Amino acid sequence: MNIFLHELKSYLKSVGIWSLANFLIILVYFSAFNTIALEAVQLEEMLSSFPQELLIAFGMNDMNFSSVLGFFGVVFLFCQICLAIQASNYGFSLVSIEERELTADFLLPKPISRGKILTAKLLAAFLALTITNLAVWASSFLVINLNRDGRTYDVQTLVLILSTIVIFQLFFLSAGVVISLLMRRVRSVIPLSMALAFGMYILNVFGTMVGEDKLEIISPFRHFDPNTILANGAYDLPLVMISVAVIVVAIPASYILYGKRNITAAV
Repeated sequence: MNIFLHELKSYLKSVGIWSLANFLIILVYFSAFNTIALEAVQLEEMLSSFPQELLIAFGMNDMNFSSVLGFFGVVFLFCQICLAIQASNYGFSLVSIEERELTADFLLPKPISRGKILTAKLLAAFLALTITNLAVWASSFLVINLNRDGRTYDVQTLVLILSTIVIFQLFFLSAGVVISLLMRRVRSVIPLSMALAFGMYILNVFGTMVGEDKLEIISPFRHFDPNTILANGAYDLPLVMISVAVIVVAIPASYILYGKRNITAAV
């Protein structure tokens, strides 16, 4: 319990920053929604002259600018990038921080198994991510209802989009933990988390542009594409199950790798 509380406390500042960042993204974009919606036809005509690849990269292909949820689909993409970086940060630092800051000698000799240590750390990281998740939910409903100017939207579809966050976060958290444990040493978390988050994003964009499904199906940005959810009113379950499978494999693998890891002592 002490490990869990210590880890959770260490995340609080980060959670506040990432929650605020997502709120500002939603607020800033949606403050311009009414103006854009009124000029949607002209804007769509202008965008039609842009390269299709550029529109795909920013999630603006086949977008309905006069629709509340159509506009939110683009905004949510930027939130997804923030959520991916945050979860990756937590994943890469979950275990590596003990080696990097030379505190393993203090923690590991305690009368507690490595499995329990990892469980406490994972639960703390998951709770921190859940707080950010709830902040995105609250920010989305608040800002949308303040700026929709009487326009209606399907609440159920918005719930479907926001419900993807938890699996999306767990994908990057679990992947980050496994990758960090496969590495000999993690010297810096930020470059790795940025590489994982943007790498998955670029795979999705590149796969969509060239029409190569084998590239994009491994990216959670494709599994939880808001435009696909808006178009179908449902998830693409085969793709969602890929993310679930990664999580189901990665978390047990983390326990195995952590249990066998040779952690260097402080000299």
